[in-house]
Amino acid sequence: MDLDAVRTFVAVVDTGQFQEAAADLSITQQAVSKRIAGLEKDLAVRLFTRTARGARLTIDGQAFLPHARELLRVAERAVASVLPGSRPLRVDVIASRSAASGLMRGFHRAHPEIELDVVMMFDIETAVAAIRSGAIDASFRAVAVPGRPLPEDIESVRVLDEPLQLLTGPAHALAGARSVTVAQLAGHRIWMPGIVPGTEWAAYYDDLVAEFGLTIEATGPNFGSDALLDTIADTQALATFMGEQTRLVWPAGHGLRRIPVTDPSPVYPHSLLWRRDNPHPALATLRAHLAATVAGHDAAGSWTPGWVIRH
Repeated sequence: MDLDAVRTFVAVVDTGQFQEAAADLSITQQAVSKRIAGLEKDLAVRLFTRTARGARLTIDGQAFLPHARELLRVAERAVASVLPGSRPLRVDVIASRSAASGLMRGFHRAHPEIELDVVMMFDIETAVAAIRSGAIDASFRAVAVPGRPLPEDIESVRVLDEPLQLLTGPAHALAGARSVTVAQLAGHRIWMPGIVPGTEWAAYYDDLVAEFGLTIEATGPNFGSDALLDTIADTQALATFMGEQTRLVWPAGHGLRRIPVTDPSPVYPHSLLWRRDNPHPALATLRAHLAATVAGHDAAGSWTPGWVIRH
C-alpha cells in the first residue's frame, strides 16, 4: 500500500478539503486527487464524497480511517528505530570476563545515558562480517592476522595493550616469584586449551612461541575457565597465561598465583573495529572515551608480534 496515498487521505480528513490538504503536504490539488483515486482503486471502495463544503468521508472511509492513522504511526516508529542514536550501540567483546568487557563497563559507567547491547562473537571473520552487514557496530579484536588484512571499509584503532601474566598453582616451581622473565619460562609447560587454530589469538601465541622458544600446549578439550583453573591449581607441571585485566574468580583454597612477565613484557593488543560509514553517534563517543581513558601502547620493554597494526 502506498503510504503517501494513506498520508494524503488522512490529511484530507483532517483539513476537510482537498485544497487545504494539498497546501499542508506541499503538493498540487491535482496530485491529492490522483493519490486518493489510486488509493480508492487499490481498496475497491469510495473513501470520500465531495460536497459544497469540501470532502466528506463515506462509510468505508470512516472504517478505513483508524487503520490509516495506525499505518502512519507504525511507519514513523519503523523510521525512528533506525535513526542514528535511536537504537542501542551493539558491541562485540569476545568474552564476558575479558579486558574488552571491562572497557565497555567503564564506558557504561561514564555514559549511563547511552543504551548498549553487548554481544560475544567467536572469531574475527564472524565479527568483521557482522560489522559490514550492520549486525553490530563495533568489535574488540587483535588485528590483523597475517595474510588476512581488514576489508577497506573497516576501520581500526589500537586501544589497549594488555600485559600477560603467568598463572600457576601453589606447587609450581615459579609460584613464589614476584615476576618472571620470558627467558625463565623456557622449558616450562604452558597449558592453554582455549587456543583454536586460525583465530587471531592463536596467531598471537604462535608468534610468541616462535620468538622466545616457549612451550604452549593446547591439548585436550576446552572445558572452560573453571576446569582450567582447577587443573592449574592441582598440578606443579602446568601453568597458563592470563591477561592482566582478565577477571576470573576461583576458590581461596586453590592458592593460584598471578605473576607478571617481564624482559620483555608480552602484551596482547586490543583494537576497536568499526565500519567507516557507521553514523551511530554513540560510536564516536565510545572512540573518544577509549582515547581519553585507556593508557598508550608500544611501551618500552613490551612485546607484540610484528603483524599487529600500530596506530
